Amino acid sequence: MSGAGRDAPDTQQTRGAKHDLTLRVVSSLDEVEAAAWDACANPADLPYDPFVSHTFLKALEDAGCVGPSSGWLPQHLLAVTSTGRLAAVVPSYLKSHSRGEYIFDDGWAEAYERAGGAYYPKLQCAVPFTPVPGRRLLVADATERQALEPILASALAEVTRQLAASSYHVTFLSEDEWRRLGAIGLLQRTGKQFHWQNRGYRSFDDFLATLASRKRKALKRERREALASGIEIEWLTGRDITEAHWD
Repeated sequence: MSGAGRDAPDTQQTRGAKHDLTLRVVSSLDEVEAAAWDACANPADLPYDPFVSHTFLKALEDAGCVGPSSGWLPQHLLAVTSTGRLAAVVPSYLKSHSRGEYIFDDGWAEAYERAGGAYYPKLQCAVPFTPVPGRRLLVADATERQALEPILASALAEVTRQLAASSYHVTFLSEDEWRRLGAIGLLQRTGKQFHWQNRGYRSFDDFLATLASRKRKALKRERREALASGIEIEWLTGRDITEAHWD
C-alpha cells in the first residue's frame, strides 16, 4: 500500500471536534517511553504482537540492524494529545533501498526512474526483516482507531514531503487497515503468502492424516531420511538458551 507525499496538509497540529493532536517524528525509540509505545502497539483489547513492541523494535536499533549503516533510518511517527498522552504511533523508516522488506518493488523503482524521478529515498511503514502481517497504524484507544487512521495517513504524506522522499509504503498491514486506507485514496497492492495453520492437530500423525496419500508418504520419507542422517534436535526455551548456543 503506497501514498504520495505531495499536497498534504500540515500535520504539526491537527484539531477537530474530538482530536487535538501534535504529530512529530523521532529518530530513535530511545526518545519514547516503552510503556507509552506499547499502549499503542499492544492495547489490551487486541492479541499481543511482539513484532511491533518497543522491546523488539528497539532491539533492532540497538543491534545496528536498523540505522545509517543498514539503510533503514528510523523515522517513527507519534501522535500526542494536548494532555501529553501518546495516542498513536507508526513504526517508519527512511529507506535508501528495498532490501529486507519481503516486498519486491524493483519494477516500480525502475519505472519511476525511467520517468525521470528518484524512487529512493522512500518512507517505509513496516517491521524490518519481518514479513508478518499485523497492525501498522498503532492507535491505543479502540474507539479512536478508524478516526485517527486518516490523520496518520495525512501525517505520513507530510513527513514524506519534508524528507524529500518519493512516496510512503505501508507493508504487511492488517486486512482491515488495507481496506480502510484504500478507501481514503492510497494505492492498494496485493501479494501472496503461504501460511501453515494449526487446526487443532493432536500430533504430527494427526496432521498427516489430513493429507493426500502421496503427500503423506513423501513427508514420512523425508522425515525418515533426516533422522537417519544422525541429526539430533533439541528444543530449548527461555533460560535454557545460553550465549554458547547463540555463538
